[in-house]
Amino acid sequence: MFKDCTMKYYKDKMTDEKVCIIVTYPNNANGSHRELSVPISNDNTDYQNILKWVADGNTIQEAD
Repeated sequence: MFKDCTMKYYKDKMTDEKVCIIVTYPNNANGSHRELSVPISNDNTDYQNILKWVADGNTIQEAD
């Protein structure tokens, strides 16, 4: 599901709190890419899949 993707936390600028994870899929043949914003919520199935991805040894980049 996340093969060759990059993931990076996104922080709310007002609270400096991590609010979501930006998943960037690799470029396709025409050079464009797809991004997915996943809220940090245990009720979110995409977030649950990201936690499994991390448990498999992958890392989410820190926010800027």
